[in-house]
Amino acid sequence: MFKGSFISNLPKIYGIYTGGFLVFVILMAFAENAGLEARTIGILFVGFTVFIYALIGYLSRTVQVDAYYLAGRQVPTVFNGMATAADWMSGASFVAMAGGIYFKGYGYMAFLVGWTGGYVLVASLLAPYLRKFGCYTVPDFIGTRYGGNLVRASAVLVLFVASLTYVTAQINATGTIAAKTLDIPFQFAVWIGLGSILLCSMLGGMRAVTWTQVAQYIVLIIAYLIPIFWMSNGNDFGFFPHLMLGDEVSKLRDIEATLGIGTDAIKNSKESLETLVVQEYGTGIAAIKKAKLATISIAHSDSAPGAMKAWKWISLAICMMVGTASLPHIMMRYFTTPSVKAARKSVAWSLFFIFLLYSSAPMLATLSKLQLLDASLATSIIGKAHSAVADLSWVKTWSARGWVALGDFNGDGLVQVNEFFMRGDVVVLATPEIAGLPYVITGLVAAGGMAAAMSTADGLILAISNALSHDIYYKIIDPKADVRKRLLIARVLLLIVGAFGAFLASKQLTTILGAVAWAFDFAMSGLFFPLILGVWWKRANRQGATAGILGGLAAGSIYLYLVKFTDNPSDYIILGIDHLRFGIVGSIVSLVLIVVVSLMTKKPDKNTQKMVDEMRVPSGRSILGKQH
Repeated sequence: MFKGSFISNLPKIYGIYTGGFLVFVILMAFAENAGLEARTIGILFVGFTVFIYALIGYLSRTVQVDAYYLAGRQVPTVFNGMATAADWMSGASFVAMAGGIYFKGYGYMAFLVGWTGGYVLVASLLAPYLRKFGCYTVPDFIGTRYGGNLVRASAVLVLFVASLTYVTAQINATGTIAAKTLDIPFQFAVWIGLGSILLCSMLGGMRAVTWTQVAQYIVLIIAYLIPIFWMSNGNDFGFFPHLMLGDEVSKLRDIEATLGIGTDAIKNSKESLETLVVQEYGTGIAAIKKAKLATISIAHSDSAPGAMKAWKWISLAICMMVGTASLPHIMMRYFTTPSVKAARKSVAWSLFFIFLLYSSAPMLATLSKLQLLDASLATSIIGKAHSAVADLSWVKTWSARGWVALGDFNGDGLVQVNEFFMRGDVVVLATPEIAGLPYVITGLVAAGGMAAAMSTADGLILAISNALSHDIYYKIIDPKADVRKRLLIARVLLLIVGAFGAFLASKQLTTILGAVAWAFDFAMSGLFFPLILGVWWKRANRQGATAGILGGLAAGSIYLYLVKFTDNPSDYIILGIDHLRFGIVGSIVSLVLIVVVSLMTKKPDKNTQKMVDEMRVPSGRSILGKQH
């Protein structure tokens, strides 16, 4: 059936896989029509897809260092683009982003603009040159470029903090999905999610993660697009919602104006929310935060003027853009390509595959709102009898978990906009049921959400364990360790890091999207300028890089503490830079320290400067050897 190498047969292999998955979806649809229970369908969707990922992970097992760390540097550009997109399309992208746009309007588009812009930085300033260098990990580049164990260990520290923060968000997302799909408590579900993640990465490292991520991308993009196409057609916007977003937003704007969304009457619904939450969670702001419930209070296309509002949008986009170009698990993906030229092409393919999702998130948020607010649709709940809405099957299902809530604060017996509450991280998961789609679509979305969160978590956990095993254990502690011992250490560390991430996720210390933003800011604070200047400024030296990494991380962390965890955080906020944007402070401090300290100390030796010159030519052989 297959002739030639595994790499040459990848289009056929994944073509068969895609066809098989679509057949499975069709079979589940027939099973639903035949009376199969909804919960069983959800379990089958998640169980089947996780089994496939685990099988790929097992078949990709390896005992070769180059294959474990870098997939043998044999990943074709298109498939590396798909794997990168899956790595990038995290639980935050799949689950939380549409939910953020749903509640906060297009202000949340700053995340999408920033993340997309980040890949422009990666393509133009970093990816081809780091690939030319030939390193295993981001700290490996830092340690070799600048020289010395301290700077290498400092880079590992930033990687650990940023990646662990990010991975907790992904395990949180898998827990949220598993809790709903399997009907189990969230605190238990996160460990189910962790087990699924480790099954895909334990044995094969980057090789297993790469081929699993390609499979996960196929599932998650199908899961995201089908509900959008279905709802778009049902709302008379046609089968091509990407071309009709303007009409969708225009209709929503008129409905929101009629309902008073964006006015003071709706914005002042916090008291109503607190009254409702008291019944389930106790009193006070802490209870509201615990519930994580919100109501639509901001107009979808809110365009209120104000320099500070514009600055906050721009500054958030900057943090996401620079953070993207600093995240180690993203950069690692471009170490796996066969050549420098392939690394650059991979970035372009990554942007294409990411575009398919990011262009869809605003549409899903818009269509979801229309399902609830548009009185012409049967799914609308605003203005309907409170008792009738409370009796809807999807309201019962999600209310039972505390993720949806209804109030009747004015006593008129009708549901008003500020009397319906939902958690932002369940908007995507609940939308198929809200829209009255077959439950098979809900199962498909759950499988897609699991794929998105698992794919990113795989890459993050692997990035952490690889850095600890290669850059700390092998490069600093035991440089004479043989291959078997190195891989054993890597796998043990992967297990430990995953367990620690699941523990933190179970505590739900912040929202999914909030944790993601912090991860970007941590990476931005400590790694962006050491990476950029390591490529583009020969004068940057070991002392400057070490000071920049540690000083930037410290400054960003201190600022985060002041504006988030003190009693009066507003007293410390500078120029609107809040806890989602602390990377600006950290990166500025990092840049100043690198430049000043480098100029005050001895410049790098001639060999290092020659190495930097050679690295800037994005062609030819890697500077470092295959084993280093």
